Amino acid sequence: MSDEIENTKENPIVESILPTTNEDEMRSLMQNLDREQAYREHKCWRQYITVIVSIAFCIFQLYATLSGTLPAQIVRASHLAFVQFLAFLLFPASKSMPKNTLPLYDVVLAFIGAGCWCYYITNFDAIVRRAGAYTPLDIVIGIVGIIILFESCRRIVGLPIMIIAGSFILYAFIGKYLPGFLNHRGYKLSRVVSHLYYTTEGIMGTPIGACSTFIFLFILFGACLEKTGIGQFFIDICNAIAGGASGGPAKVAVLSSALLGTVSGSSVSNTVGSGSFTIPMMKKLGYRGEFAGAVEAAASTGGQLMPPIMGAAAFLMAESVGLPYIMVVKAAVIPALLYFAGIFISVHLEAHKLGLKGLPKEEIPRFLPLFLSRGYMIIPLVVIIFFLCTGKTATYSALMGIVSIIIISIVVSSVDVAFGKKPRFSLNDLVRVLCAAARGVISVAIACGMAGIIIGVVTLTGLGLKLGAGLVALAQGKLFITLFLTMISSIILGMGAPTTANYLITSTITAIAIVHCVYGNGTPSPEQLLPAHMFAFYFGIIADVTPPVALAAIAGAAIAKARPMKTAVNATKLAIGAFIVPYMFIYNPAMLMIGASAFSILGITLTALIGMFAISVGLEGYAFARTGFLNNFNLSQKIKKTFSFIERLCFVAAGLCCIDPKPVTDILGVVLLLLLIGLQILRRRRAAVKQAA
Repeated sequence: MSDEIENTKENPIVESILPTTNEDEMRSLMQNLDREQAYREHKCWRQYITVIVSIAFCIFQLYATLSGTLPAQIVRASHLAFVQFLAFLLFPASKSMPKNTLPLYDVVLAFIGAGCWCYYITNFDAIVRRAGAYTPLDIVIGIVGIIILFESCRRIVGLPIMIIAGSFILYAFIGKYLPGFLNHRGYKLSRVVSHLYYTTEGIMGTPIGACSTFIFLFILFGACLEKTGIGQFFIDICNAIAGGASGGPAKVAVLSSALLGTVSGSSVSNTVGSGSFTIPMMKKLGYRGEFAGAVEAAASTGGQLMPPIMGAAAFLMAESVGLPYIMVVKAAVIPALLYFAGIFISVHLEAHKLGLKGLPKEEIPRFLPLFLSRGYMIIPLVVIIFFLCTGKTATYSALMGIVSIIIISIVVSSVDVAFGKKPRFSLNDLVRVLCAAARGVISVAIACGMAGIIIGVVTLTGLGLKLGAGLVALAQGKLFITLFLTMISSIILGMGAPTTANYLITSTITAIAIVHCVYGNGTPSPEQLLPAHMFAFYFGIIADVTPPVALAAIAGAAIAKARPMKTAVNATKLAIGAFIVPYMFIYNPAMLMIGASAFSILGITLTALIGMFAISVGLEGYAFARTGFLNNFNLSQKIKKTFSFIERLCFVAAGLCCIDPKPVTDILGVVLLLLLIGLQILRRRRAAVKQAA
């Protein structure tokens, strides 16, 4: 992150814009809003310990992946041992504690946390041979390991998932006293602990399995990619493409945030990283601070929805439903396109409504020289996309992406040395990348471990089916009500938990209910599970711009020096597509390219884009600018919020009809939209005739 800031500050185009958003301010903002960024920055001898452990962690993960000889349980337990050790070395007990100290109790906790998993590793054969006959020492180690995991979760991930996981463990003990569908026979302490700690249905379950393999590799890939300066390259490229258009900086924010989501899996990090450049430019051009911050927050949050790399939750989704990751990427294309199209159209309308111009030519980098000088940075992304599309696994694709970055870095650095320049990628940079990757995986791994506890209790007690049935009963079998309840729970959880943890919890609890409503009591196929999981995924992410918490919007507001809640409301309005599209693909999975022909996919995409345009017009209360097809009628006057409330509702209704991928609703939506546009043309003609008279 700091490297990205330095790259931005060195850019001559933005040097005059950045004084109000210096590196220290942004780092402080990140640490206050994002728990993952509130880590200690050790100096002196302590720094070498964390560096050595981080490098060892990365080397072990690469060896385990490349060799494939270690048992899955050993890989997962080793992964957790490294994570627990680094968690207490890097993250203080509270945000207010000094970041340059390391209390003795944290050292003790680090060794205990890692030691509990080392006990499992060193006694693996004996534990397997005992076949469930766990000793008292096994149970004590398990209890301590679970408690340590809870403490690291409190520090790094937050209280919500910790409270939920604790409630599930409590349920395992007291379920026999509960009435109705929640009742079960109850379990002893030894049974619960052994199931959660020593089996692959608990902490070491599927989520940690995914985290210790391809998720780690993609986090390492992202750290390598960020070190190359690709974030600033994306911003410059988008500036070259859209900087000169009406409201150019806002469009740059939308495009660059969509691209930066590939590198950063955090909405707050993405907002601060690209927002330090785009938000001051938007304000300088004439956008209100609340709108500028909202644009960046909404676009940055959507970065996690943007294929081909969509964050840890998307990889877990592929693992959970049993589909190749490329299928999840394919399903996400149209929804992501609609999301960013909605933001882009709203930004365009707002710019024309306010009469905002683009940046001066001298402040816009030229596309061709820029691409020729730094275009090599996108090769690793192309490599990953190529291997994913040719049917290779996510693990193999990530490894090839990392290899391509290494090759490119060696070539570029060799050229730099040949021309007497300082190499752009040195050994110190490699160390920083490995440390960043190790630090970046900690929160994901802990969230996966806590989700494993929840999943473990669900499998032990059969609670999943019971909760699904209970939710369906609460919704009286109505799909829309079930979806609405899932949406509310996902947003509430997302306000206090990272996307990964949110998705794991909501998909475990609610996806079954959605599938039951749609497909009945049969066994759903992976393709049938995907829409339900994608639904929970979407609303978990959009919580970052939804009041009252809205962390990404607060970050944008802080940079824009604007009011946080008004910024959050604007961001929610801009991100309206994320509140609508999930309902549509549940009712018609063809939007996720499931069981749909190329022709129908093209039709769905076109009509949905028309729908997003209509919804954006309705929300903005504005349709056309001085230029555009209305000039054909000699009507170049600007329309400034002349729509009545009823007309705005009609535009929104037309848009919703077009987004719903059914022929009848598409026709209805297009006809209604044409009638509304015709009404505006007729109104302007009458006004022009009256003015001429």
